[in-house]
Amino acid sequence: MSRQLFLSLAAVVTLSGALAGCKKPPVKQTEAQQARAVSVVRVEPRAIVGALAASGDLVPLEEAAVMPEVTGYRVAAVQADVGQYVKKGQVLVRLDPTLIEAQIAQAQANAEQAEAQAARVKGLDGQGVISQEQIEQRRYQARAAAAQLRDLKTRYVKMAVTAPVSGLVLEKTVRPGDLSTGGATPWFRLARDGEIELAANMGEQDLARVRPGQAATVTLPSGQVVQGHVRLISPQIDPQTKLGQVRVLLPVSGGVRAGGFGRAVFGDAAGVALSVPESAIRYDADGASVMTIGADNRVHRVLIEAGVRGSGLVQLVKGPPEGARVVANSASLLLDGDLVRPLEGPVQGVGQPAQAARR
Repeated sequence: MSRQLFLSLAAVVTLSGALAGCKKPPVKQTEAQQARAVSVVRVEPRAIVGALAASGDLVPLEEAAVMPEVTGYRVAAVQADVGQYVKKGQVLVRLDPTLIEAQIAQAQANAEQAEAQAARVKGLDGQGVISQEQIEQRRYQARAAAAQLRDLKTRYVKMAVTAPVSGLVLEKTVRPGDLSTGGATPWFRLARDGEIELAANMGEQDLARVRPGQAATVTLPSGQVVQGHVRLISPQIDPQTKLGQVRVLLPVSGGVRAGGFGRAVFGDAAGVALSVPESAIRYDADGASVMTIGADNRVHRVLIEAGVRGSGLVQLVKGPPEGARVVANSASLLLDGDLVRPLEGPVQGVGQPAQAARR
């Protein structure tokens, strides 16, 4: 390498070093400057469409009891069972007619004899052949024998125990061989026309948001969902519980069983509840949670218990108190203790708080 080339390279290296020495060091950012901007929503009461819900028991719209009208006879046959749909007038139980048939035969003979004796004194009134008292007594005995015969024949018809209405058999307590008695326990319980409804209790404020004919979606324990409508709203509130009852009539279906349980959601009614948007809730192995923002603008994970959902909102049954600031987007990759720069303002999909909406 020539001396001239060596000197040239040395000059380039020297110049590069001088330029490097003149470069300014990078400016360090503070933690506050590095904080990520996040959208914030407050935990506030909001009207949640579909949040108005009530639970209760499934009961017959109208229940009919079947009991024997005659007592002292054995059950010969039971001709209906639980779950069967029966028609009005259909025979459900037949009683053993042996005893009453014998009584009818005896009463028939007595009636014929009394009638014959009354016929013998016909036209003898006032003739002195027989006393008037005896004449009246024979006529009375004929009438009494005829009445007794009619009574036994009526009882004979009642040996067939029939359904008073058409409906679904809910319960059966009678067995062949049982004795018909005048007890308080009915032999059959029928749901008239098979109609079942949900009897749900609601608070006074919620009850005011329900109206007759209103549509309701009822979920059964099996997961089956049926559409019903409000048939009746209680005209009074229980003074002790402060609850009233709403009756939701359900369609006749094999999955809708009296004595079961159901939960109705009134789709076109809005219930007011502390809520946050669905986007604010994150789910992991520990359950559902939200990221709250403290006064120091640091985030903290708070476990919640979610309630009803609707219109993009989720009710907070348990969680941060009213007014707490919550990160609106659970997809934000934030860790507990991170410092953020909260941006408060309208969040898409979140309606006004209930107080603002009322104003």
